[in-house]
Amino acid sequence: EIHPMNPSRKTSLAAGILYLLTFISIPTLSLYHEIHQPNFILGSAPSSDVVLGGILELLMALFCIGTAIVLYPVLKKQNETLALGFVAARVLEAALIFAGVAALLTVLQMRTFGAEASVMSRGLVMLYDCLFLISQSFIPAVNGLLLGTLLYQSRLVPRILPIIGIIGSFTLAAGDVAVLYGVFDQHAPIAGLSAVPIALWEFSLGLYLIVKGFKENAVILAE
Repeated sequence: EIHPMNPSRKTSLAAGILYLLTFISIPTLSLYHEIHQPNFILGSAPSSDVVLGGILELLMALFCIGTAIVLYPVLKKQNETLALGFVAARVLEAALIFAGVAALLTVLQMRTFGAEASVMSRGLVMLYDCLFLISQSFIPAVNGLLLGTLLYQSRLVPRILPIIGIIGSFTLAAGDVAVLYGVFDQHAPIAGLSAVPIALWEFSLGLYLIVKGFKENAVILAE
């Protein structure tokens, strides 16, 4: 006999899947390598890699919004203000990701102008990097703090998970500040290390929500 899933399990499953899908943009690290080269606008590197990277980022942005929308009905029972803040932060994150992708796609269009477009195209790539620092580094730190706090208070998942998220928020924000002050370059390996805890938090949370779902006793208390 097949028992239908209760609403709480459906929510956790959908949220978990969406969280894992946000990792779809990882290949952009290599797909955007050529466009970051100074001679890209004049070179023969294919535009297809950048287009594919852009598509993956746009999908990721939509999945990010999806995680917040799916979780909102559950999280608002704990703290509606923080839950709404999480949705707003996710929407802002997605909007800035869209703007960053638009900047790179503009660079592709400028290749037809030749050498005269070199300076502006480099400026657009730098704009993308700045938008990335805000949208995919700083705002995820805010998200981790908001969602981590909500899940820690509600006990919907084991507390070790939101603790990782909260710690990851501070390490990620510290890395962003270090980049802004020129302590190390945005593309330096150490900058990537500062993002490891938050990535571990999001991946672990997605996996847990798919496999286990919310703790039933916590759901009952929330209701």
